[in-house]
Amino acid sequence: MSRAFAVPLALSLLAATAAHATPAKPSGAGHTFSAGGATIWYEVRGNTPGRPLVMVNGGPGFDHTYVLCSDAWDRLADSRRVVFYDQRGNGRSGALKPNQTCTLADQVADLEALRKQLAVDRFDLLGHSWGGYLVMAYAARHPEHVAHLIIADSAAPKWSDTEFIFKNIFPETVEHQGQLDFFDTMGDSAAGRQSLREYLGMLFVSAEKRDDFLSRADTYKYAKKVNAALNADLAQYDMWPVLPTFKMPALVVTGRYDINVAPSTAWKIHKAIPGSQWEVFEQSGHLPYFEEPEKFVQVIGDFLGAP
Repeated sequence: MSRAFAVPLALSLLAATAAHATPAKPSGAGHTFSAGGATIWYEVRGNTPGRPLVMVNGGPGFDHTYVLCSDAWDRLADSRRVVFYDQRGNGRSGALKPNQTCTLADQVADLEALRKQLAVDRFDLLGHSWGGYLVMAYAARHPEHVAHLIIADSAAPKWSDTEFIFKNIFPETVEHQGQLDFFDTMGDSAAGRQSLREYLGMLFVSAEKRDDFLSRADTYKYAKKVNAALNADLAQYDMWPVLPTFKMPALVVTGRYDINVAPSTAWKIHKAIPGSQWEVFEQSGHLPYFEEPEKFVQVIGDFLGAP
């Protein structure tokens, strides 16, 4: 069998065995605070004393609601506090104000302000996708406040080094997305929403879980303005030279069939961080906490230990 057919065949076999996912509880009212001219919303789940685990979601431009596709977070919250927050310009944190900045430095400062709001000296950080990039940047700036670092299906430390393989696996979808994006740029917002939906549909191994995730897609908040601002800003940074200086315990995880960020990117991050642990989710795409929640809870809980 040629290599070109190996991944699609594996995807189809794994999809046939996938189980239906249980979503997390919807977010409650939460709390807000001010940081650098922005209002930041956050929510704490669980009441166990000790270090909280802050979940830093991906994007850039999404709010936290897409990660609620999985109850893995509620299960983790049985033994530790789990914190969600909406990054500036997203979701319940409100849209960007006119002339308000949205840079990597802003995002790191907002996360530091959240730590102070939680009144803890150290916390555990889990960053997914773009959130993985953000927690690496925070750990570089504030290593003394990071007890454990979890980097999940993360963008590369140099933004342009991120290895996307959409075009190799879904060439017809990528081509159609390009057409939709043209119409979106011309002012057709419905085309933009459809393009986003098609992007989300390429993130999974399991067709059942893909459809389950997409059935709630209208609840996921996405801000193009935030995405554009951060993509422009991130082009100037290269964190590769910083990763070898990390001293905190670090865990790098990836879905074996992550098409959004190829596992090769995660492997390079793992190799760059001294002593980091490596974990592959063999039946997952870009969201292992959704496609393999039981294993995810076990792996994260074992790595973090007692809070």
